[in-house]
Amino acid sequence: MGIVQRLLSLPSNPEHIHKLEPFLEDVTSPYTLDQGSYGKILISLTEAVNNAILHGNCCQESKDVSIKCHQNGKTIKFWVSDEGNGFNPTLIPSPTEAARLNVEGGRGVFLMRELSDDIRFKDNGSTVELCFNV
Repeated sequence: MGIVQRLLSLPSNPEHIHKLEPFLEDVTSPYTLDQGSYGKILISLTEAVNNAILHGNCCQESKDVSIKCHQNGKTIKFWVSDEGNGFNPTLIPSPTEAARLNVEGGRGVFLMRELSDDIRFKDNGSTVELCFNV
């Protein structure tokens, strides 16, 4: 498989998150993924888009969330970008700390780190790059 690129743009409203799954199905259709691998990608991508909508763009529908996908052989990379000011991912406390176990929320970045093969934050944190080896 050669290099394939795809793009999806969503308004910053959580009601649009359901559009991710058909996009992901299209992206992964050339691969034979088991349910676990597909689930890891879907959860990571959903968390990234949700964070971009809620925290990056503060649900301002005039701002978009951009999802870019780059496929090359057995590697799929996603870039999820918002129009916000970004954040410092090193300042996010781990949800596994005893004091945070019962705190609602705050698990998105942790899940993305655990489920992706590589994660990087760019553009001052307003873009997250997720890499999956399939």
